[in-house]
Amino acid sequence: MGRRLRGGRRSGREKGLYFADCGEGRETETPGQNPVAGAYQRLVVPVSGTAADDHAVALALRLGARRGTALTVLYVVEVPQSMPLDAELPAAVARGEAALARAEELARSLAGKEMAVELAGELLQSRSIGAAVVDEAIARNAEVIVLTATVRRRHGRPTIGETISYVMLNAPCEVVVGRLRPTDPSAAGLDWR
Repeated sequence: MGRRLRGGRRSGREKGLYFADCGEGRETETPGQNPVAGAYQRLVVPVSGTAADDHAVALALRLGARRGTALTVLYVVEVPQSMPLDAELPAAVARGEAALARAEELARSLAGKEMAVELAGELLQSRSIGAAVVDEAIARNAEVIVLTATVRRRHGRPTIGETISYVMLNAPCEVVVGRLRPTDPSAAGLDWR
């Protein structure tokens, strides 16, 4: 998997061809069960190094076509305005490499014989995570971007965050957002009862 760092630095491994089934014991080819399962061949999945990444990767694999799926797992290091874009940020890059390795391992662990997946990992540095995700989707001619979200309160209002909002407004392709169940909705001020 090639990793591209803005500013000309590159790290990474070779591209690989992996076989993955949609995972989690679900049959996706049953008529009427999931109308979009197997609908996409070029997917971009941003990861952040959290447990939510597992959900995003599994969802992307369920949405991927049975043959010829290209899955790009993306980690973006957000560079503060006070620093040059190609600044050396070894701690952030290490977190990104770890997040990508975990996501790639998950994709491989969901591997089966039904789906051929070309897996690529990208590590980018950018001022805006959302803009980097959209740019990567454009560069890869992605059919869909798969994200996960947790609803939080900001200034007293529920929000899914700036990155997801930016991607949803600016992506040239479809965007699938899986909302994660709150672990304690009342603690976050999101009690819907």
